[in-house]
Amino acid sequence: MSGELNWVRADQHPELLADTVLAAVRGRDDVRVAEIDPELADTAEFCERYGMSMETSANCVVVAAKRGGEVSYAACMVPATRRADVNGTVRRHLGARKASFAPMDEATGLTGMEYGGITPFGLPEGWPVLVDEAVAAGGDVVVGSGVRRSKLLVPGKLLADLSGAEVLALTR
Repeated sequence: MSGELNWVRADQHPELLADTVLAAVRGRDDVRVAEIDPELADTAEFCERYGMSMETSANCVVVAAKRGGEVSYAACMVPATRRADVNGTVRRHLGARKASFAPMDEATGLTGMEYGGITPFGLPEGWPVLVDEAVAAGGDVVVGSGVRRSKLLVPGKLLADLSGAEVLALTR
């Protein structure tokens, strides 16, 4: 991928992962981690600095779905080059009256992860993980690690195989 990043087995470097992420990837040799400058955790800055194509990255966005006074949450994995159709596809799929990106403090508080590092690994039990079909069908993809100081490199198919994952056409 990039000569500037040193991708190593993720569970061998617990200091580079949020605690819940470490628990979720322990024992997996197909999940690799690389340390990065935390100031460059946002996808565009990361890709530019480390010579990665935006097409190799996927963003994990937390969606708050509301229906009848109840709020539920889901994670959406979308290519970094596209936008999730939160008010259409995602809202309908979740059976919500209204859906929106969860506020930063809710997303970080509920996941135990840092903003800019949220990942589908180690999410709260029962959360759906909606994976865009382009992410699932692609090769290796760069995603968050739960913290801003590193990134994970995982097979797109692995994201589709996570517990609670569903593959959909999420982008417009």
